[in-house]
Amino acid sequence: MVAGSKRARGGSGRVKLEEVARKANVSTATVSRAFNEPDKVSEEVRRRVKDAARALNWIPNAAGRALASRRTHIAGAIIPTLDNEIFAHQVSGMQSVFSENGFTLFLGCSNYDPDEGLKQADAMLARGVEALAVVGESHPPELFDALNSRGIPYVVTYSYNKASPHPCIGFDNRAAFRRMTDHLLSLGHRRFAGIFQPDTNNDRVKERLRGVSDALSAAGLDIAARDLMMGPSTLEFGAESFATLMTRTAETRATAIVCGNDNLALGALMAARESGLEAPRDFSITGFDDLAISSRFSPGLTTMKVDNQQIGVLAAKELLAVIAGEQAQVQSREIVPVLKLRQSAGAARGR
Repeated sequence: MVAGSKRARGGSGRVKLEEVARKANVSTATVSRAFNEPDKVSEEVRRRVKDAARALNWIPNAAGRALASRRTHIAGAIIPTLDNEIFAHQVSGMQSVFSENGFTLFLGCSNYDPDEGLKQADAMLARGVEALAVVGESHPPELFDALNSRGIPYVVTYSYNKASPHPCIGFDNRAAFRRMTDHLLSLGHRRFAGIFQPDTNNDRVKERLRGVSDALSAAGLDIAARDLMMGPSTLEFGAESFATLMTRTAETRATAIVCGNDNLALGALMAARESGLEAPRDFSITGFDDLAISSRFSPGLTTMKVDNQQIGVLAAKELLAVIAGEQAQVQSREIVPVLKLRQSAGAARGR
């Protein structure tokens, strides 16, 4: 770089906003709008500004921009785990909407630990997030108190409860599992078992178990305590649980197994194959989530599909609408799961 050019940049060697404006043939105000309020600039102008910024290797100063506008253009999301594709789909939906609107998405993972989730939220608030999405309602009251006291819009995702004090965008876990259990009852099943994730610090699992209980109670049935297996959401636990359930006598063994998610159900089906048992000939089983492999596995898994990406898209749009002053608060939205009937669940023997 020549000395004169360096002097024009204040002796720092750094490209200035004015240089980007000159190269893009726009005003400095237009450069700022292209990055801070992209919806107020035409697509052609946005492209010219960003091409000029890339050519000059210029990156907007986020700290300075936030001080000048009292805006950070940062949103946050806290999910329970990075090991499940359903949350990846939700984050993908949120990311696409926030990015289109000039927002950066910060991601935190609680590992199903409420205190860790609170710590992640505190860190995000300290960095000036303008909105936050959290999965489920099992969070310390301090988290919601901090958001409300600061006037930060937030939304609970992957869950929907009309009685909730929080804005929710997701589905009714209780209703979904009552519907699934009713389907198995309609096939003539009367002996049930369950394989579920732990319900500690997990309101979604609690609601799923209530849904199963609702349906069975209405039919005068229940799941015996010894036949409700609860543990890690892994293929291995699904397989181990299935093996344990199959040690019961033929007269007491469950003919229908309701699983908390597809991962557990697929593990059970793998164990069945190894032991010479087959669904739906010897038992019926259901999952939840409709993972990509669930329709391709043999037998195809009866499950429920939730559009998790749409949950993320709706959550981001609702949060942005509040930030923009278009509405006073986030509106709850319900996503209805779709029952996918496949070969793993069939009529009970003798039906």
